[in-house]
This record gives sequence, structure tokens and C-alpha cells, in this order.
Amino acid sequence: MKQAFCILAMMLTAIACSEIPEDERLVYVEPPAVNRAVLIEDFTGQRCVNCPNAIIEIEQLEQQYGKENVIAVGIHSGPLAVWNSDRLTGLRTQVGDTYYDYWQVEVEPSGLINRKGGVALQTQWQTMVHNALQQPSPANLSLTCHSSASDGLSAEVKAVVHQSVSGHLQLWLTEDSIVAPQMMPDGQMNSSFVHNHVLRKAVNGDWGTPVDWQPGQEYVLPFRVDLDEGWNKNHLSLVAFVYDDGGVQQVVKLPFGQHEAPLNDQ
Repeated sequence: MKQAFCILAMMLTAIACSEIPEDERLVYVEPPAVNRAVLIEDFTGQRCVNCPNAIIEIEQLEQQYGKENVIAVGIHSGPLAVWNSDRLTGLRTQVGDTYYDYWQVEVEPSGLINRKGGVALQTQWQTMVHNALQQPSPANLSLTCHSSASDGLSAEVKAVVHQSVSGHLQLWLTEDSIVAPQMMPDGQMNSSFVHNHVLRKAVNGDWGTPVDWQPGQEYVLPFRVDLDEGWNKNHLSLVAFVYDDGGVQQVVKLPFGQHEAPLNDQ
């Protein structure tokens, strides 16, 4: 009797399953992989004789992987950085010093690669960038901006989310083509050195805007970007990245003059 009951139960289960229409059955579909860009936070200073070598390393990485995939920000900070004055063009910022102290930077040049693995020497960047680029990202980011006044910009960050993200969205303003003094590896001062991707300000606070993004959703966050008189608007860029306890999950850069930076999707 027990054996017959078990056989009957199995038959009923099979029949019940077969009666579910195929188009109503639940099928797990893995979310699409999203190409991840890499953020290099380059801690540097104008009195740092070896820092120009890090710039060469960054240029090689950009050439190898593409500027849309390797996004560097020069953070002039610490005792080897120079404050701006009437006598000398300096690139040091208070927010840069905040990051320098928080990450306990001991030497320059050094940097963070997607904020994973701690502060790394320039000689480690190649391997770390390569490894970071192999990882999928939980979200796409895109940037749009336009002039809202003579001294400011209006910007929007759009996120298309594939996996949940709980962390912060950071928006930075950077500037290229700044001619300012720089100590060189030979110990000489180059008074006409061209500095690129220099961090000018954190648009939405030192640590960004808290976000709690859910899969399958799109989010749009507007920002107002105030500009200093001495900055060249034609050489400015916006850098947006989302990060959590696991590091930077996605980053995108929009040079001013471009209306939109594409989603990190290929």
C-alpha cells in the first residue's frame, strides 16, 4: 500500500508539472555582463620628482585600453603638493588632502585602482588595471551636461542598474592642459610642464551622494557644478563613479564640450 501511494504521488506531481504552460514557467536568466571601466586615483605633487613617471604609465594604459576604459584623476595632495598663490600656480586642494590622509598615502607617486587592494605603487598599476578590467560591473553610467550660467554647469548622471548597488555616487571636476611647474626625475624644475586630469573639486561633497540602486531600474541624478574664475572651461571634464565597500563599481568621464558620455557598454 505504501509503495502504491508513493507511485501515485509521483504520477500526480509529474502531471501537475506538465500542465504548466511553457510560457508561464519561471526560467532564471542571468543579467547581462557590463563592461567595467577603471578609475586610477593618482596621488601626486609638483615637488615629486618621480611623479612624471606615473603620468607616462597612465598614458601607456590609456593607449593600451582606451581613455574611455582607463580614467585617471591626478590628486595633488600631501607635503609634495603646492598650494596656489600669486607667485606660483599650485594644484593642491583641500579635498585632495582629505583623500591623502584617509587612504594613508606614504609615498608619491602612488595610487588607488578602483579602490581595491589599497594604495599601490606605480609599478603595480599595469597588473591591477588589467585584472580590474576583467570584472563585470553591476551598472552602466552616463553623463550629460550643459552651461547653465557663465560660471557654472548643469549635469546629470544616469545609471542603468543590472545588479543592486548600495554605496555612493561621486562626481568630480577635473582640468587638463594646465601649465604649471613640476619637478622632474633629473631633479630639475620644468616651469612649463603640462598637467592633465587634475582634480579641481568634488561636486557633491568629499564622499559623494548615498545611493541604493535596485536591479532593472534607471536612475537620474541632477547636479549643479560651480566653476572658479581661473579654470579654463574648454579643458574641464566631469568624472562620475559609483563605489561601495567593494571598491569602485563603475566610472565614466565627460570632457566639457561633449553633450553626453556614452554608457559603459560595448
